[in-house]
Amino acid sequence: MKKVERINTIMRYINNRAHFTISEIMREFDISRSTAIRDIREIEAMGIPLVAEVGRDGGYFVMHNSVLPDVHFTDNEVKALFIAFMATRNQQLPYLKSRQSLAEKLLGLISENQQDDLVLLNQILLFEGTNPNNPDLLDLSDLPHPMLEKLIQVLLLDRYLWITIIEEKVVKSYPIYLLHLYQEKSFWLIEGFDLQEEKKQIIPVDHLKDVKPYSKKNRLSKKELLEKVKQEEVTNLVLELGPKAIAQFKKYHPIKVSLSYTDPYQTTAILETFIHVDKPDEWTEMTNWILFLGGDVKVLEIPEEVLEGLQERLSLYCP
Repeated sequence: MKKVERINTIMRYINNRAHFTISEIMREFDISRSTAIRDIREIEAMGIPLVAEVGRDGGYFVMHNSVLPDVHFTDNEVKALFIAFMATRNQQLPYLKSRQSLAEKLLGLISENQQDDLVLLNQILLFEGTNPNNPDLLDLSDLPHPMLEKLIQVLLLDRYLWITIIEEKVVKSYPIYLLHLYQEKSFWLIEGFDLQEEKKQIIPVDHLKDVKPYSKKNRLSKKELLEKVKQEEVTNLVLELGPKAIAQFKKYHPIKVSLSYTDPYQTTAILETFIHVDKPDEWTEMTNWILFLGGDVKVLEIPEEVLEGLQERLSLYCP
């Protein structure tokens, strides 16, 4: 990182904190103590009012009402922001109802030459879910499920939630601890720990009817809860996928299964999951899916029941 870029980044880093130390700056930006001190002095010389605290654990804090210089974007940063913004179309993301006003504000921050570049990029680049014959026609609504923004607002206050869902015309309400909220196959999903049945569940946001914070009375602590989550399921299927298997994975995979890429080009990956071997329907489905991935798969760990199922299926093709 160049010195000017580093100092600008440090300025924003310290402005977002009530207090910081030289050691934190050294660790965060991987620089020496002398470099950190020199950078802090340069930032002070620019007019940023820092107050030093004396003592063994002393550090600095920024005086109230301090103002950082205007933000300036490089050409590459502008293009990165714009392309990322374009790529979010058709993704049903929250807080993007004002997409047009956001785009206009971004354009208002940059030069005419930069604006011309973005107009050209907008004409040329198309992303998944866009109709090339009519780029304004999206395959899906650009608006998320109406409960998504409410869910996010509530979970920012408390991850212990009382949810009400409608599933097969049956309304159910129960408490969960929200582990993750993620999007997969164009659906928003909640990975939560059911506090009544004490097990993990995947809940589509589309099934959500209402959500509110769960009463703090008689509930497990976060530490106790996470221990139960760890104990609930132990990985018993581990696969190594090559590029062809990854391509098949992207075409179809069970909701509970995800990949951990092992190289920056995403050509190899490790798949880890848990299979309930006492549920024949589940491991039979998993057997079919492993065969669907094709031959570009290396089995590192697998339950005997699933292995026997694979061997039985393969014997039909190779008697």
